[in-house]
Amino acid sequence: MSINHTSLEDFYKEAVEFTGKDIEALLPSGIHKEIGHFNIFDVADTIRNARRKKIMPYNRRAYYKISLIRGRNRAEYADKIIQVNQNALLFGTPKIPYNWIPQDDNQAGSFCVFTEEFMVKNKTGVILDELPIFRSGGYPVFEISSEEAEDIERVFQKIKKEISSDYEFKYDLLRNYVLELIHYGQKLQPATILHSGKNASTRILSLFIELLERQFPIESPEQRLKLRTAKDYADRLSVHVNHLNKSLKENTGKTTTDIIGSRITQEAKILLKQTDWSISEIAYSLGFEEIAHFSNFFKKQTSLSPLNYR
Repeated sequence: MSINHTSLEDFYKEAVEFTGKDIEALLPSGIHKEIGHFNIFDVADTIRNARRKKIMPYNRRAYYKISLIRGRNRAEYADKIIQVNQNALLFGTPKIPYNWIPQDDNQAGSFCVFTEEFMVKNKTGVILDELPIFRSGGYPVFEISSEEAEDIERVFQKIKKEISSDYEFKYDLLRNYVLELIHYGQKLQPATILHSGKNASTRILSLFIELLERQFPIESPEQRLKLRTAKDYADRLSVHVNHLNKSLKENTGKTTTDIIGSRITQEAKILLKQTDWSISEIAYSLGFEEIAHFSNFFKKQTSLSPLNYR
């Protein structure tokens, strides 16, 4: 087994099966005139058959997704499992595999799916992966109050009303509603996550994190991590390794090696849990020359051997 990638085509095949509607009924009118893709769905419609058929794979998607889930659920995001008792706001990104699993039949809410092209910079002034809500290591799942859920539901209702309208600029308005949901989620994040200064060390941190995230995901045993050490990253960023380390320490409290090690550990956990690759293949793909080196690294990070974790 490998970590699957769900394309929009795959998503709509499942949506047709889960909802019983044909593809024409699911696609918004006029979307073919737009750059990128956007759509909205009711959770109850898509979950009705999905839960019974258990066709809800733990995947990386080829699109972004914002969901308001009302009901008891378990969210699996990267290497984390989060229990949701009543209401939750979830943000899905193509970078990290995720899944949510209903714990009962009483499910409601809404979700929208969209591509990066739909929210291109020249239309909204933002780049999705630069937003705190979509950064690796952020807080993508929020358990929220009933009052907060009602606020968010009102935004989704405006989206549902607008997507079926004949307003000439409706997709520009829909982009604004998506940004409203994104900012609602970012306001729920701890202030330390959202803080973004403009000084040089913060800029170095931003460039480092972007470069780090480009190394992932690892999608096959033949793929190999290219940048492994603090010096590798410093050389690529054209700064001295001591300067890089000082900048990251100032902004995160962690060393360059700590951050790299944590991200490699996160990917190792995903590969151990979600693939049938051998330990040796995983070790190689993550840049370890010897399986013993990988085992020692993983045990130091998690207190478990790779085999015991699996």
